[in-house]
Amino acid sequence: MIASVPRPVKLPLGGAGAGGSEGRWSRARAFVFCLLENGTQLRAGVIVQRAIMALIVLSVLASTLETVPALAEGWRVAFDAIEIASVLCFTVEYLLRAWSAVDDLPYAHLPRWRARLKWMLSPAAVIDLAAIAPFYLNLVGLIDVRTLLALRILRFFKLTRYSPGARSLIDAIRSERAALLTCLMLLVTVALVSATLMHWLERDMQPERFGTLPDALYWAMITLTTVGYGDAVPVTPLGKLVATVSALAGIVMLALPIGILATSFAQVIQRREFVVTWGMVARVPLFDRLNAAEILEIMQYLSSISAEPGEVIVRKGDPATSMFFISSGLVAVELPGREVSLGERQFFGESAMLKDGARTATVRAVQHTKLLVLDASDLRSLMDRRPDIADAIEAVALERRDASG
Repeated sequence: MIASVPRPVKLPLGGAGAGGSEGRWSRARAFVFCLLENGTQLRAGVIVQRAIMALIVLSVLASTLETVPALAEGWRVAFDAIEIASVLCFTVEYLLRAWSAVDDLPYAHLPRWRARLKWMLSPAAVIDLAAIAPFYLNLVGLIDVRTLLALRILRFFKLTRYSPGARSLIDAIRSERAALLTCLMLLVTVALVSATLMHWLERDMQPERFGTLPDALYWAMITLTTVGYGDAVPVTPLGKLVATVSALAGIVMLALPIGILATSFAQVIQRREFVVTWGMVARVPLFDRLNAAEILEIMQYLSSISAEPGEVIVRKGDPATSMFFISSGLVAVELPGREVSLGERQFFGESAMLKDGARTATVRAVQHTKLLVLDASDLRSLMDRRPDIADAIEAVALERRDASG
């Protein structure tokens, strides 16, 4: 399975009426879609997504604490305020997502009403609706308060939309669903065999616990999952032998899906990082003329790092062992008497590295910055094989030396 990547936005096209009210609404809708679905690409989107995540956690925490009678009485006003604010925000979010769903590429070919209906039936939209529906159902008296408190906990599932790790786990489960289903069938088979043997061996000695096959099946599932409540235990020698074998089989049965999921999860993470790194490399002007095979070769030399605002990336006087390509963000190069800013698609650190010298300037991150790092030995190997890339790097280095001199 291909790792999911940020979805491109279907921008409104020009033409007749593009500058009118319809064009303005289309641009606004595309912006809302980008803000909510591809929020990490926009600073405002990052703020919105973090605010929604914080509100989800706060809402779930308040719903949990509200089940404690003493806290429910003393903090009633605070709990009500959190609930109303959460529902209002989640409702606005749901409506905006439904409105902007027509800009999602999978629904771009559909009429607007069908695109929105199809979005509403998607798993993520159902979770969003489940986060707000209990409040309105309680408002009209269709459910009681205790049910409302229990259903509020479902809001925690909204975090999967904003968590790359959770999405990766879901992708891993989806990609290995056939293997996991096989493991489940094996577990059920072993449980049925264990339950049948235990029912046959213990039914006369303990009819209240093993007198029926469903009772014995309950014991088998508890034993195979290694929980072992102790409310039903064998007393006959053969029964104890069956219990021992069942417990050992349970360890094996549980280890299988764990191993499958762990391997699949690691593969999904690797594929996601591959897609992200590919996009970062393809955006660098030095590499934008390379074909897919050449980009794949370049990626073997590159590693990606992130720098937070104010963080020193390279320090003046340090040995020059690598150069950096800016995939996103902004850095400041501290030169004598002035400061030069470098942004997305630019690179730095090549001059000192080409001369095998020390860093001539300190470089700090101004914004959250993603960088691709190329070591000195790999750079020389790349320049030997690609003279055009070598000429471009040396031209920029010469231009910068002339400007600083």
